[in-house]
Amino acid sequence: MSNNFHTLIPTCPSPAPQECCEGLRFPVTAEGNDAVALVIRYQNVVHAYLNRCANVALKLDWLEGEFLEFIGLYLMCATHGAVYEPKTGKYAGGSCHGGRLHKILVGESND
Repeated sequence: MSNNFHTLIPTCPSPAPQECCEGLRFPVTAEGNDAVALVIRYQNVVHAYLNRCANVALKLDWLEGEFLEFIGLYLMCATHGAVYEPKTGKYAGGSCHGGRLHKILVGESND
């Protein structure tokens, strides 16, 4: 029998990720390794992913917390320009094809 549970990782005050503004980074453990995740607010919903391009295993942000391309419609890899849908993490275009970002389940709390 295995125990499946999720550990709550407080990352920031709920209003911190603001629509069309900078996202935030936070530490996580993924597949037994230390990693960095990102959280953004898109269309008034908070989304989180590993901060790792699906095509090239490098961080997405241009500068710390800058994950969206200049129009603010897509998450964009700073290294090679692949873009991903903020709601799903699904590949949406750019120099590589396919893949998706690793989604992290998040929730908001006013506690």
